[in-house]
Parts: sequence; structure tokens; C-alpha cells
Amino acid sequence: MLWRMRISRGRPKNAPPTFIRPCRPTAAKQPPRGPGWAHELKHDGYRLQIHVGDGRVRLYTMNASDWSDRYPRITEEAARVRGSAILDAEVVCLDDQGLAQFHTLHSRIADHDAVACAFDLLALDGDDLRRKPLTERKAALRKLLFRSRDGIQYVEHAEGHGDKMFAAVCELGLEGIVSKKLNAPYRSGPSNSWIKVKNPKAPAATRIIDGSF
Repeated sequence: MLWRMRISRGRPKNAPPTFIRPCRPTAAKQPPRGPGWAHELKHDGYRLQIHVGDGRVRLYTMNASDWSDRYPRITEEAARVRGSAILDAEVVCLDDQGLAQFHTLHSRIADHDAVACAFDLLALDGDDLRRKPLTERKAALRKLLFRSRDGIQYVEHAEGHGDKMFAAVCELGLEGIVSKKLNAPYRSGPSNSWIKVKNPKAPAATRIIDGSF
């Protein structure tokens, strides 16, 4: 059963038994070069772990706080998932152009419209997928969300040319990209198989510098 799967060490205090400590990307100034990497858009939002099972949905922050009642659109969409699953995602508030607006999310004025951008699948129908390579996990995630509506969106990725993707992201003023080894398993905590490259001119970088969040 999903709820009996072996959970990683270092879980936050008072975390539920099913919570999995999230993988944390390593920061870098440039994306990795060469084959064997998937490059994804880094969304400007909050990390969210979506648990579905036994007809219930739970949404957890990266510190295991229960936000299940905070985002009804995501909860409603997750309830449509058949069986049981644990998804790794980012919750965002999108504007009319489909771009994430962090201040809208942080202000909580649009919690009812927030959506989840799912980029990894950690467990499915009782099977722990963390030892599977990223390629298999993302393929299973895409299949799981095939009929999903806007409440949970599958995060696409590009293989190769991470430098070009990062340049395009910077030109659009977006937060950055996360590059992931295609053959790597899912590891809780800091990981060198996930590389985060932020746009230094994006609003997210400004928040860190001026301390606004």
C-alpha cells in the first residue's frame, strides 16, 4: 500500500507519515551542457506536495504544513485522480498571459484560482517510484494527468540546449529553469542531479536581494 512505503529520513517535525522530504536543487549560474539533461521552466510560486488516496486529498508545503483547504481548485482536480498518488508540484497564480504572479499568490487574494504545476511523480497506486529514473517518472505523470483540466498542469521539459532555453526565459523576464538528470532517481534533500539557474533580473531575484520576501 502507498501509505506503508518507506519514507526518507530528515522529515520535518510533526510531518504526516506519508510526507516525503522534497528534493532540493543545487544553485548554479549556468545550466549544465551536453546530453542527458531535462530542462524545465522554474515557476514562481510555492512548493506543494499533492497526496491522493482513499478518496482523500492532502496538500503539503515543503515543510509539511497542511494547506489542503487553501487551494480548492487544486484539491478538486486532484480528487479526480484514480487510485493513489504523490505528486511533486509548484502552486502558482497565473495572469491572463499564463505567467505566474507571485505577489498575487502571496497576498492570498486569489487562492481559489491557484493551480498546481506538477513536475514529478513520487508514488503511484502503492508503488514507490523514487528509485525510477526521471524519464519513467515523468512519463507516468504525463499519463496520470492526461485528462487533467486546468487545476493541475503537467510541466513539460526540453532535452538539450539548456543555455538557449535559459536565454529565452531571461528574455521573457521569467524566474529561471531547473535542469534535471534524465536517468537520476528522486533524492530527498539537496541534490546535484537537479540544477537551479535563476534569472538575475527576475522579480524573484529582487525579492531575495531587497528582503521583500
